[in-house]
Amino acid sequence: MTYIDGFVAAVPKANKEQYITHARGVAELARQWGATRTVENWGDDVPAGKVTDFQRAVQAKEDEVIVFSWIEYPDKATRDVVMKRMMEDPAMKSVPDMPFDGQRMIFGGFSNLFVV
Repeated sequence: MTYIDGFVAAVPKANKEQYITHARGVAELARQWGATRTVENWGDDVPAGKVTDFQRAVQAKEDEVIVFSWIEYPDKATRDVVMKRMMEDPAMKSVPDMPFDGQRMIFGGFSNLFVV
């Protein structure tokens, strides 16, 4: 069953194009190394909650937009190989730096329950 890495981050509105360039670079390498798909989403209807919400989760500032993204892999073993390469492969130096505060990004790996 497919394995997913999910990401939520706050990106300054002014950095949208830089974010797209960064995300495309990561996606292209991940695909070369075994990922099957990357999905990038720019927040457009992300409401504030009463107890918690995406903004609080990443400590978003007034001038930031929430991005919600995921990378799909055929299995966890492939994901582990891709993640290792992302941390160690010199090809990652060709990807522009993250145009947001990576310390406030949340992420995690997920096994599918089902896909419809």
